Amino acid sequence: MELIDWSAAQRIGELIAGSPAHGGVRAASIEPLARDFAGRVSAYSGLRPTEELPALEVVGRPEWIAANLKTMRPLLTPLTEKLGRQKGPLGAPMRAISGLALGAQVGALTGLLSQRVLGQYDLALLDGSVTPRLLLLGPNLAQAAHNSGVDRDELVLWVTIHEITHAVQFSGAPWLREHLGGMLTELIDGLQVSVAGKPSPGGKLGGLLPKMPDQSELREMVERARRGELLRLTLGEDRWQLVERMQAAMSLIEGHAEHTMDVIGVEVLPSLTRLRSAMTRRRGQRGLPWRVLERLMGLELKMRQYEMGRAFCDEVVRDGGPQMLARAWSGPEALPSTAELEQPALWLSRMRPAELEEQARTHVPPVTS
Repeated sequence: MELIDWSAAQRIGELIAGSPAHGGVRAASIEPLARDFAGRVSAYSGLRPTEELPALEVVGRPEWIAANLKTMRPLLTPLTEKLGRQKGPLGAPMRAISGLALGAQVGALTGLLSQRVLGQYDLALLDGSVTPRLLLLGPNLAQAAHNSGVDRDELVLWVTIHEITHAVQFSGAPWLREHLGGMLTELIDGLQVSVAGKPSPGGKLGGLLPKMPDQSELREMVERARRGELLRLTLGEDRWQLVERMQAAMSLIEGHAEHTMDVIGVEVLPSLTRLRSAMTRRRGQRGLPWRVLERLMGLELKMRQYEMGRAFCDEVVRDGGPQMLARAWSGPEALPSTAELEQPALWLSRMRPAELEEQARTHVPPVTS
């Protein structure tokens, strides 16, 4: 029996999200340009899609919520079941919480998110049989264009480039989906639920501390939460290292899309500079609840991913051109670490010996008589 009422999640999400009109955004008018963008992205990035990219879909908030709940289900179902089976201080509360209550919480989160998201490459990392989708949220795009004072059609095309770049990334580097899914599965399977962020006796993953934290541990918990380390505190250090690897990969994925949308955008969008300024302002206009939540969790994911990942890609291209950046997609070992994202010179120095070796291997000496 599932611990989450997914029907309730959909209903609550829709109630919170609302269902404004698409504001004139239509997939039929964008799809021909989307195919052109895909070719441009592929040529620039060096990534050649191994399968046909999904068609572009313009959806409303209820449809977006449904798509994301479907993606979340294979992730959250085993996680909640795992916690529900636990013995100790967390197991009983998890078993006592009704599926309706959990569904309401999941629905509330997706409902809030559906009000801000402009587009999404919807990919189920844990289920390779699910066909990816390219989604644009029509009402949010129309609303964002109006509030930012930018041309709606140009904003739609610019966001389309971003999401198509994600599609090209995962199709052109088929190992990427399996790699991220493997890390996510490892994180769930080895989840260490720990009150004080320390390993359980014997160091076994999945264990729970057998006692409540003492005063010194409580002070440490409060201080680490204040510094934005609540998720790290909960997962434990071993699992947190895995989270950092996943964050680094996502920073490259998001940053590369940001970098590419500007490179391609400058070729086709007259108002690119204005669009970029408007988007930056919009991302900085998050309300207090979002800022508090991000700070407590210690992630601040999207903003940090966009900024650090894009800066990394910009620097790599300045130093070695797009062909050097393309090496990041050659395999899991080529992905930058967090330290390399912060200091691209470290990644460049690591990758250059491999590049020279590849050049030497493929070099054909000139014929002499």
